Amino acid sequence: MLNTKKLVLAALFLAMGMVLPFITGQIPQIGSMLLPMHIPVILCGFVCGWQYGLLVGFISPLLRFVLFGMPPLFPVGIAMAFELAAYGILVGLVYHKLKQTDVKGLYMALIIAMIGGRAVWGVVMVLLTGISGGVFSWQLFMAGAFINALPGIILQLVIIPVIMLALERTHLIESKA
Repeated sequence: MLNTKKLVLAALFLAMGMVLPFITGQIPQIGSMLLPMHIPVILCGFVCGWQYGLLVGFISPLLRFVLFGMPPLFPVGIAMAFELAAYGILVGLVYHKLKQTDVKGLYMALIIAMIGGRAVWGVVMVLLTGISGGVFSWQLFMAGAFINALPGIILQLVIIPVIMLALERTHLIESKA
């Protein structure tokens, strides 16, 4: 894919990352359950590759804070920047290095990225809350990374492969096959 096309698509995914959270109605509890900023970042990593996924992932929460005041910058926005960057880089690297070009390859890359991104989020939250004198426990990690985010995890596992397969079948993106 041409770099210009990747750049334009990355900008589109960044714009989606700014707009999709409005669907949650700016209710932080719903946003933290549905994870609307994650979807465009993961798609960017799949479609454009790890470099663009990394940049769009890192920039999205920070730019959204500057433009709209959400998510709160410290510690949530900063931790999300590292988490989403991890999603973008991991999904891009794993998917483009896999030999499998089918749905199984999509799911393998997606699940590895989801686990890795949540691990990065947890480490950054521990560091940031430690700096501010707070405590980030195992229970808070599990609640934030998995329990509260379960609807968003399910949404990602359903919608992202469907979107990717539709993009490949309609030749809007190049198939790996």
